[in-house]
Amino acid sequence: MVHSGDLVIIGISVGLAIGIFIACLVFFGIRWHKKHAHLRRCANERSATTLPIRTNGLGTSTDFSASLTNSVSVKGSDHLAKNSQLTWWGNSSKDRLVSASGMPRYSYKDIQKATQNFTTILGQGSFGQVYKATMATGEVVAVKALASNSKQGEKEFHTEVSLLGRLHHRNLVNLVGYCVDKGQRMLIYEFMSNGSLASLLYCQEERVLSWEERLQIALDISHGIEYLHDGAVPPVIHRDLKSANILLDRTMRAKVADFGLSKEEAFDGHNSGLKGTYGYIDPAYVSTNKFTMKSDIYSFGVILFELITAIHPHQNLMEYVNLAGMSPDGVDEILDKRLVGEFNVLEARNLAAIAHKCLHKTPRRRPSIGEVLQAILKIKQKRLTKEDTMSFAGDDISRMVSRIDLQQVELSKIGAA
Repeated sequence: MVHSGDLVIIGISVGLAIGIFIACLVFFGIRWHKKHAHLRRCANERSATTLPIRTNGLGTSTDFSASLTNSVSVKGSDHLAKNSQLTWWGNSSKDRLVSASGMPRYSYKDIQKATQNFTTILGQGSFGQVYKATMATGEVVAVKALASNSKQGEKEFHTEVSLLGRLHHRNLVNLVGYCVDKGQRMLIYEFMSNGSLASLLYCQEERVLSWEERLQIALDISHGIEYLHDGAVPPVIHRDLKSANILLDRTMRAKVADFGLSKEEAFDGHNSGLKGTYGYIDPAYVSTNKFTMKSDIYSFGVILFELITAIHPHQNLMEYVNLAGMSPDGVDEILDKRLVGEFNVLEARNLAAIAHKCLHKTPRRRPSIGEVLQAILKIKQKRLTKEDTMSFAGDDISRMVSRIDLQQVELSKIGAA
């Protein structure tokens, strides 16, 4: 027979087991609830503070919602991007865009009046017409209008507002506002009165850029790229560096423009499609479908050779460059003939050597933008030092001539006496 004491012990053991089991259920239930509440809260915060960053394939477009501070999974990002697209043009979305980008928003009527009813056309942009506008404050700006049927332009619009809302540097074209009104989407930039580098290099009616100006332009571009790669947090890869996207202000200082294809490095995944401009695209990017900072370096190398030769990439520039690379002074044969007698050939050779390194077929063998910047700066400093030396020599000669003149005057006085 079972004693009553044994029954008590068995009852207590069963009760403890049931109690522990219930406590475990409660504990894990609370943890599950807190975890899912936290995930919902994070998802809400991301949807309110993120803007779609674009990655595209050939003929297709995919949005990944890219937070400026948090990395998210591709699946979650795609879901957020779809939600963003559905509500982007609603009033609440417009307000959210303003708070996220920090950019002022203008009405359609403001832009219509500033562009004299859209009659002040400057040219054709990457996704629509570009107009010159004079705002109510008197500020002269450039307005890029998105073509109504441009899905690609719509994504570029989102990207530029999100990135340029937080990127500010003297060698990046400044975005001063945007317009989302009456079904129209427009970007408003500072006005760059001297146009693009491409127009200055290749339009016959434009004035010829001096060698000193070209060297300064190369330095300005490298400063802009250095800020994107090393100064921005997270770093930004431009993805479409070309002479047409380098603009010059009234003082001929160069600024990098057109960030519609740009990506934050933190979100540079494996699903990014082939994008860019023929002639400037890194061959390694074509073969691997992976765009890195070194791909930007390759594009910059092409721009450097454009500055040296004034030969467009579509005019077999790389064939000329490869032939010139066969000898130390080979670049002399492809120099822009309009510069003959006006510059130091050694400086051109040094700049060409930097460009060759940027074009190395192996990305990891290419220099960083910081190294490129220092190399160009070294050429510039040598030029300034040489000019100072020549100036000092000129002053010495002037003083010597003056002294000889005084001595001749004194001798003539003595002879007359």
